[in-house]
Amino acid sequence: MRKILAGFGSFLFFFIAPGIVAGLAPWWISQGRLQPPFLGQPGMRAAGIVLLVLGLVPLVESFARFVWKGLGTPAPIFPTRYLVVSGLYRYLRNPMYVAVVTIVLGEALLTGSKQLLFYAILIWLGFFLFVRLYEEPALRRRFGAEYQNFCRHVPRWIPRLTPWRGA
Repeated sequence: MRKILAGFGSFLFFFIAPGIVAGLAPWWISQGRLQPPFLGQPGMRAAGIVLLVLGLVPLVESFARFVWKGLGTPAPIFPTRYLVVSGLYRYLRNPMYVAVVTIVLGEALLTGSKQLLFYAILIWLGFFLFVRLYEEPALRRRFGAEYQNFCRHVPRWIPRLTPWRGA
């Protein structure tokens, strides 16, 4: 039953959080229009599509992993029961945040929008502050030594080249 609730909660949260931050807000900022490509290079649009996919796939995978392995959601109101340290979390502590910023950068390149580039920087800054001021202290309190060990071995923002094998 917990997996069903976690799945439903994650599905809703997916549309509320990244759906707004990486979907609705960028569309509103760009007004759904294509501007000239950055540096006058049409290849920038293709790079944008690549970044969109590179962001969307890990975002969806991480949400699913929170349900199946953590028995919870990314939403602070229905957190995971278990610390998630598998999948992409073996390489990076915050794949969802990195994925959302990657998606917005992709949208910026696709649309040629300087405003979206600035927005991506603001999103990253917001995620950085949220992680440092709320999320990490909350996870330390909730998972203790297990989370401390995870933090010692897995970087916050730049992925490891090899997966962490501890747990």
